[in-house]
Amino acid sequence: MKINELQDQVIEDFEMLEDWADKYEYLIDYGKSLSSMDDAHKTNDNLIKGCQSRVWLHAYMEDDLLKFQADSDAIITKGIVGLLVKILSGHTPKEVFDADLYFLEKIGLQEHLSPTRANGLVSMIKQIKIYAVAYNSLQS
Repeated sequence: MKINELQDQVIEDFEMLEDWADKYEYLIDYGKSLSSMDDAHKTNDNLIKGCQSRVWLHAYMEDDLLKFQADSDAIITKGIVGLLVKILSGHTPKEVFDADLYFLEKIGLQEHLSPTRANGLVSMIKQIKIYAVAYNSLQS
């Protein structure tokens, strides 16, 4: 599935939820459903700087596609990073870098996060884009 199709799917899921209490519950459930990250990847190098909670993001290439694994010690944050992984993992580094993450505005996520969580979200996206640039340069 293409990045925009995955974003549209997330938007559709959120539109079915009535209020932000339900949407937070969705994020919590999504975070709980995220497959466990190997402890070997929970290193300082994979720790996202600028997040209120601890968030680890591991990137690797498989069959010319950029893949991500993520985890967090905060359940809502784990759900948020899980959505980013769902949408961006399994695409070329160029597709990941070029992605316009419009789903964040469409679901209203940024306006419902505390300022520190919103900064953390920006840091997660920034780190994903840095990985995309790095892996893209390795392929060139």
